[in-house]
Amino acid sequence: MSFSLADVDVLLIPGRGNSNEFHWMAAWAGAIPNSSRVLQAEWEKPQPADWIARLDAAIRATPRRCVLVGHSLAVATIVKWADAASAADLVKVAGALLVSPTNVEDPDPSFDTVRPFAPMPMNRLPFPTMVLASRDDPRVTFARAGECASAWGAELVDVGELGHIGNVQRLGIWPEGLIHLGRLLDRIG
Repeated sequence: MSFSLADVDVLLIPGRGNSNEFHWMAAWAGAIPNSSRVLQAEWEKPQPADWIARLDAAIRATPRRCVLVGHSLAVATIVKWADAASAADLVKVAGALLVSPTNVEDPDPSFDTVRPFAPMPMNRLPFPTMVLASRDDPRVTFARAGECASAWGAELVDVGELGHIGNVQRLGIWPEGLIHLGRLLDRIG
């Protein structure tokens, strides 16, 4: 039996800086009726404990099982949440679509703001997972995204050259991303 969007709640988890009106996540929030966005108190200077606590509260508040859709730093937030969550909490998550997983361990000074999220847990995730990665993402190499996907037991999807797949790309509803979300839902039982 496969799931459809009608069977789950969808938690949209933006990365650092949130997602503006040009971001695919904003378009999805308007197009998926049973979706909600996980909002953070501090978008520019994120603290792992705060971000993970907000995600945990959102998961616990969903009345049904949920699919997590995370972008950028939200990927680290999801993986860190899963690494510390109880078995009872993990059951609420039906699957995760992880888009552009920022390399929180990159030593370049431009990563200083996200480095508190290091190290990135590299344990198998206990729910179906798909990692969507771009070949020219300035926040993670395709090879590093592949290493993460492999460690997490996730399917790696090459979306070509879409940069960081964020605000700058102005992807709108991003039909290709929705197709991959549908493929993930097909894997959920």
